[in-house]
Amino acid sequence: MSILYLLIPLAMLFALVVGMVLLWAIRSGQYDDLEGPAHRILMDDDDPRIPTTDDEKDRKTGETQRPEDRPR
Repeated sequence: MSILYLLIPLAMLFALVVGMVLLWAIRSGQYDDLEGPAHRILMDDDDPRIPTTDDEKDRKTGETQRPEDRPR
């Protein structure tokens, strides 16, 4: 019976900590976009129809000069 004097305050403290962590996660935006990552994983980054900047193309191909800048 005397163990309840320890377990009840510990359970209340644990519930308070869990509640504070939940409130922090909600306020920091952890639950704002639940569907975005699920849709993003279905997108193909190698699709040529996806517009990319020249810098991204250079990184993917390993080129340092653009084709129009190369000597002929």
